[in-house]
Amino acid sequence: MGWFSSESPKPAGPKPSSDGAFEAPDRSRRAQCWEARDAYFRCLDQHNIIDSVTNKDTAAAQCGKEGQVFEQNCASSWVQYFKKRRIVDYKKEQTLKQLEAEGAQPLPQSRA
Repeated sequence: MGWFSSESPKPAGPKPSSDGAFEAPDRSRRAQCWEARDAYFRCLDQHNIIDSVTNKDTAAAQCGKEGQVFEQNCASSWVQYFKKRRIVDYKKEQTLKQLEAEGAQPLPQSRA
């Protein structure tokens, strides 16, 4: 990268610890990841894209910049987890709405 490069530097990846495993991200790195994730998901919401895994090309075309920031600020395993979790949460929400529309009632909670 040169002095006048328009490319932003990538954040340093996780550092290996003395036992060979990687160090967990600190609080500020996690916060950066979550902020980037939230911005990416807001963009997906604006374009009505729920599944950015299956609709990878559409998501990249509509939210490519936000997606890059998300991937730069989060571990790749976190990126995949958050994307898949978004789909699961959406399906859960839709199922609950359908059940409510059909008149389903929540079961009473018992305390043990």
